[in-house]
Amino acid sequence: MTESAVIKLKKGRDRTVRFHHPWIFSGAIASIEGKTQAGDIVRVVDSNGDFVGQGYYNPLSQIAVRLLEFDETAKIDAAWWDARIAESISRRRNIISPKTDSCRLIFGESDFLPGLVVDLYCSFLIVQFVTAGTERFKKEIVDSLTARLKVEGVFERADIPARKKEGLPQQSQLLFGKSPPSRMIIRENGLSYEVDLIGGQKTGWYFDQRDNRLAVADLAADSRVLDCFSYTGGFSITALSHGAVHSTLVESSGSFLDQAHCNLRLNHLPESSAELINADAFNYLRKLRDENRLFDLVILDPPKFAPSKSNLEKAINGYKDINLLGLKLVNPGGYLATFSCSGAVDWRLFRTAVGWAAADSNRKVQIIKQMHQAPDHPVLFSFPQSEYLKGFLCRVE
Repeated sequence: MTESAVIKLKKGRDRTVRFHHPWIFSGAIASIEGKTQAGDIVRVVDSNGDFVGQGYYNPLSQIAVRLLEFDETAKIDAAWWDARIAESISRRRNIISPKTDSCRLIFGESDFLPGLVVDLYCSFLIVQFVTAGTERFKKEIVDSLTARLKVEGVFERADIPARKKEGLPQQSQLLFGKSPPSRMIIRENGLSYEVDLIGGQKTGWYFDQRDNRLAVADLAADSRVLDCFSYTGGFSITALSHGAVHSTLVESSGSFLDQAHCNLRLNHLPESSAELINADAFNYLRKLRDENRLFDLVILDPPKFAPSKSNLEKAINGYKDINLLGLKLVNPGGYLATFSCSGAVDWRLFRTAVGWAAADSNRKVQIIKQMHQAPDHPVLFSFPQSEYLKGFLCRVE
């Protein structure tokens, strides 16, 4: 590994970096002095040759450099990684409790560790090395994690599209100790959930919605709930545990619905309190609309509609359409909880899409709460891309 290469930026292309934005795109680079390979640490200078930062480089990625340090004297070695990892773990000390035993420990750029994701599931870690730089430092990262945390195993989930863009393989593997069980039980806000750490969405669970599940459930007493894109039932289980009388879960994956059924049993909720529907949410919402069905609380938590800005127009139309369908199914005086996890769709665009839906629904719609990702997914001011999860809790008349 060489640290001698110097990347010089084009004139005027250092402005965002001066505010500690961690990404440098390939189009901002004027020249590269010295030999470097994917994952190597490089020094970055502006067009005048003045130091900007240190980071790792990947010629295969559109994001050519991800900055790790803005201190020219810092040495990025095993001790550096260990210190950053220790800081990130320490930030979560108030999240883990007897009621919540699992969370995200490291959230990439937002924890000043670009390209690294680490999730704690009880006594197991699921790790994602998203970039060539973190792949290069894999040993140092795993050594630090296992030295600081008493875990039974560390498993790498490499089945993420971003690795392809970095020229990395998508082969998941055990890195330390023993493999996690195919299904295990975690605790969140005093409730129990079965998670699939090997084949489930993300790394097995959506930690980012932890606080929003509670916020929505606070309005669920005595209500009939429609939970679309329900995954394994997190919103429904929380709502039923807070007094909802019934929930209809709509999910296109039968295996996820099987886990939702298990989660009902785990939390001692009667099977009669939930209806599990294996269907496309858009089609099923239209069916409910045509049947004039109404619910007291409608939850819309769809997958990412806009993977990139090129998909924005299609995504905005998708958010408008599904929210229009959802609003038509809300009882007067009821609530709509609607979310977007598309990073390319900012708050303004998402609010515009929901606003169009409200106008076309001929309903009176009030936003009573904006919802965000949980604190273990912090938003970094200098990195607006870290604010990807957006939600509105609306009262519908």
